[in-house]
Amino acid sequence: MSSWHRVEIPTAIEGLQTDTQCGLSAAEVERRQERYGPNELIEGKRKQPWRIVWEQITASLVLLLLAAAAISAVVGDLTDTLAILAIVVLNAYLGFRQEYRAERAMAALKRLAIPSVKVRRDGQVREVSARDLVPGDIVLLEAGNRVPADGRLWETAALKVQESALTGESEAADKDAQVVFAEDRALGDRCNMLYRGTTVTYGRGAIVVTATGMETELGRIARSIQTVKTELTPLQRRLEDLGKALGLAAAVVAGTILVLGLLRGESLDLMLLTAISLAVAAVPEGLPAVVTISLALGAQRMLQRNALVRNLPAVETLGSVTAICSDKTGTLTENRMTVTAIELAGQPVDGLQCGDRQQLVLAASEPPALGLLLLSGALCNDAVLSSEWECPDACQAIGDPTETALVVAAAQAGLQTVDLARAFPRVAEVPFDSDRKRMTTLHQVSIAEAGELPLWDSMHLLGKPATLAVSKGALDSLLAICTRVWVDCREVPLDGEWQQRIQTRHDRMAAKGLRVLAIAVRSWEAPLTEAAPSSLERDFTWLGLVGLRDPLRPAAKEAVQTARQAGIRVVVITGDHPETARHIARELEILEDGGLLTGMELSGLSPAELEDRIESVQVFARVSPEDKLDIIRALQRRGQIVAMTGDGINDAPALKKADIGVAMGIVGTDVAKEAADVVLQDDNFATIVAAVRDGRAIYDNIRKFLKYTLTGNVGQIWLILLAPFLGMPLPLNPLQILWINLIADGMLALAIGVEPGEEGVMRRPPRNPKQNIFAGGLGRDIVAIGLLLGLVLLVFACQYPSVDLVRWQTAIFTTLAFSRIGLALTIRSDTDSLFKLGLMSNQPLLGVAVLTFGLQLGTIYLPLLQTLFETASLPLADLAIAFAVSTIPFWALELQKWMARRRSTSFC
Repeated sequence: MSSWHRVEIPTAIEGLQTDTQCGLSAAEVERRQERYGPNELIEGKRKQPWRIVWEQITASLVLLLLAAAAISAVVGDLTDTLAILAIVVLNAYLGFRQEYRAERAMAALKRLAIPSVKVRRDGQVREVSARDLVPGDIVLLEAGNRVPADGRLWETAALKVQESALTGESEAADKDAQVVFAEDRALGDRCNMLYRGTTVTYGRGAIVVTATGMETELGRIARSIQTVKTELTPLQRRLEDLGKALGLAAAVVAGTILVLGLLRGESLDLMLLTAISLAVAAVPEGLPAVVTISLALGAQRMLQRNALVRNLPAVETLGSVTAICSDKTGTLTENRMTVTAIELAGQPVDGLQCGDRQQLVLAASEPPALGLLLLSGALCNDAVLSSEWECPDACQAIGDPTETALVVAAAQAGLQTVDLARAFPRVAEVPFDSDRKRMTTLHQVSIAEAGELPLWDSMHLLGKPATLAVSKGALDSLLAICTRVWVDCREVPLDGEWQQRIQTRHDRMAAKGLRVLAIAVRSWEAPLTEAAPSSLERDFTWLGLVGLRDPLRPAAKEAVQTARQAGIRVVVITGDHPETARHIARELEILEDGGLLTGMELSGLSPAELEDRIESVQVFARVSPEDKLDIIRALQRRGQIVAMTGDGINDAPALKKADIGVAMGIVGTDVAKEAADVVLQDDNFATIVAAVRDGRAIYDNIRKFLKYTLTGNVGQIWLILLAPFLGMPLPLNPLQILWINLIADGMLALAIGVEPGEEGVMRRPPRNPKQNIFAGGLGRDIVAIGLLLGLVLLVFACQYPSVDLVRWQTAIFTTLAFSRIGLALTIRSDTDSLFKLGLMSNQPLLGVAVLTFGLQLGTIYLPLLQTLFETASLPLADLAIAFAVSTIPFWALELQKWMARRRSTSFC
């Protein structure tokens, strides 16, 4: 039964066959333990390590690499063989680590177990292991206790429970056992229920256990984590398809070269080695290394921006994101309540800005009642500053979020809690409870100490009191105990007209998404040390209203606009109240008419209906963990690549299901962090957007690598394939083919992988998730530029004087090597000229280019290398001609980019 919040207490007690005074008997507990099992979370079936390794090494691209390694070993290229095997091992290791995320998430959930709890059994209160609880147990809880199981409250006393891990709402929830709901309510609205994993922050209460183990809300989340399947990232899917295509292409090319060579009368040994060498060269075995290095460097850059990457492929996935589903509290907002509006009875106070962290200085023109209100808010308060208020920007206070906001506001005006304690020592109090909805404190006034305070002048409104009482709470509650109101430094009767004006101002503040507190005071000229609540809480004077809000982070709005400019949808998903969520979304300028959906409304939609509406909804409020999963599934069915942020236990299934899970590092639970791919160390939405920029740059570099390596390979294949048809011998021997493969697809290609991101990377829409890696003209460019390179080499081969075969092959070999250096330099950008980028903007590539140029000269001028590669020294004139011819593809690409820039300028 999941609707215990709709059941009266006697009915719940009867349904669970228990007794609130005696509890369950030992015999009954034993029977129920046999029926329900232990109160613990159960792990799903684990995948065996050998199975994980097998899945890693049977991926298409890995199989292709293993084949290339075997072929390299056959032709005696030990260096290539070891390099390829090292890449395979590294990829398998990274994949193996990734598989354990779900198990670590389950381990984090199990750490939430409570070692012992107070329970009533056989008429006595006993302390037992939380593992032994069963439905029907009577559990007693007080401040500081963690709730051990789900339960229906049957007794409360000023009970407050921090449920943010389950509901996402930062403020502790008030609980009331007597409330009964006629209809279903969202988890965060069930004030008569407690749930496992939450924490009691104030008061005390008692529950009758309704669910244990995997049947609790926490258990349902654990089950969701276990059943959510880990999906391949977009990059992994694209590389899988690429591996299959390249493997087939390499086999076809090798077979064709072998057959054509044999038909021309070449020896079988020579053609077999040539075909194998060309097959190895056609496979971009440097691709996994480039991907790994690019992702690792991207992860390092993200860490410098406070984003800790736990799963390397997630770096690129961020660049593919088309929708970011963000929690509100702590990500878009600062996760701290702040005084942002004050309404005195006589007038509003201007100049208070949401999230303002500047020192609050009260001008002489400010009404004295404002100072008295700030003083009163800090006195009727259990929060304290964690240190002396040296820097208001730090906002370090300990206590309930609402009360810390009042303390901080007073401190900004110069009132330290330690000074207030000396000047106004508390002598009595009437604690907050859900019936009265207010808190009242009684203070002696030390004139000597109080006279030193910055706001002491405000106290002249009260005369010279010896005792001061302050009350804060809900509007209706305080109006009921007030008989007067401060207006223009004087007290006037609180009549019906004033009550209406106060109500109107309260409603205006609430409509702005503020949490509104009322504050009132009462003074005595004689000292009091205690008073009965009935005599203390009356004849108060109304001071005003305080509006509090969890303000937007300073960079949140700009980051959201940057994301939207980049074509990324931003969706707010929160367990908070709809009006609060609505106001935040309007501040972010992402909410349109009809763009908000509550959890209750969402539960009434079928998957197909939700999928139809998902594109028009920007805000989901009061949602459950299951709702978050449904939202992400609906977005993914619409073809979206989804990033999900979260910090609570309730976010873990959604974090795991999303294409990229982003957990909060400061306020995030261990469960959320273990289920996520990325952990934000500053809990800032702006960090996500910065990470998206890095992810896009990384994917661009991977595409540049493919463009570079496959363009060169295609040109090489055209040369070897067409040369026999023009009556020429083989232009390159097998070792020369492998050398070009080593310097070009190895060193030069790896240096392309560290290219800085291009300008405008966040001014273009996300990639279509359904497009393959060659989309957007990449495949066309590879074929066209590769064909151009092949034709240039063929024409050069035809025109070069046939002095002897070795010198002829050396000239073609050198021209091809130089052309690969030029291609590496110009392929750095799809739009900007190399001369605009500058040679020094990618120093690793410049260094490798110079080194490669020198090594190539060594192969044709050093005797030892001449013997190894079967080359001959070229005259300087021939070397200059080879160099000039090699630049033709470079200039062709520069011309293509210039024409693209002209078209772009004309279009704009």
